Amino acid sequence: MKYTHKKYLKTAVIAFSLLLGLAFGISSQADAIPVKISQEDGRFQLIRGGEPYAIRGAGLEFGDIGAFASHGGNSIRTWRTDNARFTGLEMLDNAAKHGVTVALCIEIGRERHGFDYNDEEAVAAQLEYARNEVMKYKDHPALLTWIIGNEANLSFKNPKVFDAINEISKMIHELDPNHPTTTALAGFSGQLAKLIETRAPDLDFISIQMYGDIINLPRYIKETGYKGPYFVTEWGSIGHWEVRKTAWGAPVEQNSTDKAANYMQSYKVAIASNPDQVIGSYVFLWGQKQERTPTWYGMFLQDGSKTEAIDVMHYIWNDNWPDNRAPQIKSFKLDSKTTAKDVRLEANGVYKAKVKARDPDGDQLQYHWEVLRESKATQEGGDREDVPLAITGLVERPDTDKVVIKAPAQAGAYRLFVYVRDGHGNAGHANIPFLVE
Repeated sequence: MKYTHKKYLKTAVIAFSLLLGLAFGISSQADAIPVKISQEDGRFQLIRGGEPYAIRGAGLEFGDIGAFASHGGNSIRTWRTDNARFTGLEMLDNAAKHGVTVALCIEIGRERHGFDYNDEEAVAAQLEYARNEVMKYKDHPALLTWIIGNEANLSFKNPKVFDAINEISKMIHELDPNHPTTTALAGFSGQLAKLIETRAPDLDFISIQMYGDIINLPRYIKETGYKGPYFVTEWGSIGHWEVRKTAWGAPVEQNSTDKAANYMQSYKVAIASNPDQVIGSYVFLWGQKQERTPTWYGMFLQDGSKTEAIDVMHYIWNDNWPDNRAPQIKSFKLDSKTTAKDVRLEANGVYKAKVKARDPDGDQLQYHWEVLRESKATQEGGDREDVPLAITGLVERPDTDKVVIKAPAQAGAYRLFVYVRDGHGNAGHANIPFLVE
């Protein structure tokens, strides 16, 4: 068979792609589903496989993708390609099995962790690492878009981080014509918009991450004059840095019902209100994590119970409520005080605590109480934290809605938690920080 130079080159490229797919266990180029951003009549829209694609998304790393899909979710975002439990391929394959797409994040160095963007060798090595990750996963049918770094701008000083992001984006576009690129920004400002415009113009769109302040995002977008498309890749609970703190510095956390209301408000005010520019959003977090408390950001509890935030997202994605909903917290008091007051207790003193809860479905409620030491974590940006030590033996009859608590003998900062479960895998929660003097 006679080959021209061009035909030989094309055949060689196809053969190499197939061999690469076999080597990494991934599918061939023919399986990639093209994704692009279109603009028509002033509105940006994500197009996947030639059809408009409306994202119903969540940040999910270790959560149950099947359960996520059963609530109407269709897209997840990650914070790295491979995590401690799953490879990127396993994550993508699992997502594809449930009809879910993945905004796959390539983890890059953060200045706050010691990465030096003036170190040309380190930056070049990072580019090569990113190249290898792109080659592994670029042709997977579940891949939606590439996220280059998560909050690389948090506490940064060196603007060269955006030069590096731009180089990675250019490399991706050379290797992968089917998937757009973005970077996930901590917050949004005119300065950030300018840095992206001047140093990372190769990005197809930007991604913004905000919590309590997200209700101001429409104003920020208008004030900066940003006219392009964007994702909101993290939003949910009000941040622990945005709430009232006690006199001893403990951030005051909303209960699960107030959080659910905040999820609904944030979505309506900051995401649904700007359909011309918002091309997708990913609620945080479809899972559970320790960050100041074990309940602050996760939409699930440690035992897998679903909170009211899941109900809200089900409603947003389906325009109806789930068949069985989570218990709702009506009030919670320790020593007759709510979280609006600083609660101070005497060492070994005996005090009353009570919670009022209701279940929308009339299910019988089960209660559990727990005392934890206050977290001393100072990490930022979602970095790993240890769960504070639990102090046992302080709560009498912890399976009721009214309890007697004995204050710890050792002076210091603590939290009293209450969990209310309905027997159907749903739960409400609340906590009050207190100081033992």
